[in-house]
Amino acid sequence: MRFRTAAVQYKLTDIDSFAEFEEQVTHSVRNASEYGVQFLLFPEFLTTQLLSISDENGNPHAFEQLPSFTEAYLALFTKLAEIYQIYIIGGTHVRQCADGSRQNVAHLFHPDGKVDTQGKVHLTPTEVEEWNMSPADGIEVFQTHYGKIAMLTCYDIEFPELVRIVRSKGADVIFCPSCTDDRHGFYRVRYCCHARTVENQMYVVTTGTVGSLRKVDFMRANFGQAAIIAPNDIPFPPGGIIAEGLLNDDMLVVGDLDLQLLDEVRKNGSVRPWLDRRPDIYPTWK
Repeated sequence: MRFRTAAVQYKLTDIDSFAEFEEQVTHSVRNASEYGVQFLLFPEFLTTQLLSISDENGNPHAFEQLPSFTEAYLALFTKLAEIYQIYIIGGTHVRQCADGSRQNVAHLFHPDGKVDTQGKVHLTPTEVEEWNMSPADGIEVFQTHYGKIAMLTCYDIEFPELVRIVRSKGADVIFCPSCTDDRHGFYRVRYCCHARTVENQMYVVTTGTVGSLRKVDFMRANFGQAAIIAPNDIPFPPGGIIAEGLLNDDMLVVGDLDLQLLDEVRKNGSVRPWLDRRPDIYPTWK
């Protein structure tokens, strides 16, 4: 099985209406469709751009108002996935839970209109202390026409236990939307993406926000780059980088994923970290 994926280095800029957000997102999807992709990844906290829209008093929306855009967000990405027949990981959007708490949730929009969600399991201090969000309690994999995938958001990729779980559930590809404001945060996520591909012999597709929201607290600085990352073994490019963008540019990154190559390196690779695990010494997941 071979398919093409793309990741958007999405430039956050202040906007005046949801229509402007829709125009920018639609441009990215249309651009990806011209490259014949089957999967498209947007970054974490994509919809914080909506907070820059001024309210009736001329003030930007407060973070607590972000869930009010959920219906419009879902309608937009569901429509685009169906029109362009692409699986879209619509970054993350903050949603209100039944118990009144808020969660940072990644969304997988299928071409047939189905929507899968995965809440962020590990939260940063800013998400907890400034934005009063709650973590998700479970991790799942999602079936697509091209096999099983997982969505691990930003900080989640820094916890190898989560990736062991989704790999044991059959995922071959992890989509990792992220949002980091400086080099330190960016490289934490990026280096961990590489580590997870080596440890589990799987692909990771990641991207982050670029640009600046001048009206939105904690979103004034963004440092990001998209990358399509493979295990660092002979069938793959040196360094395990299939494709990567230019740091902090507004652009689309495209690459092909070959699941047959994963099967080959798991059986006959220079090293076989997944096969050579030692569950007799440390726990594993069934």
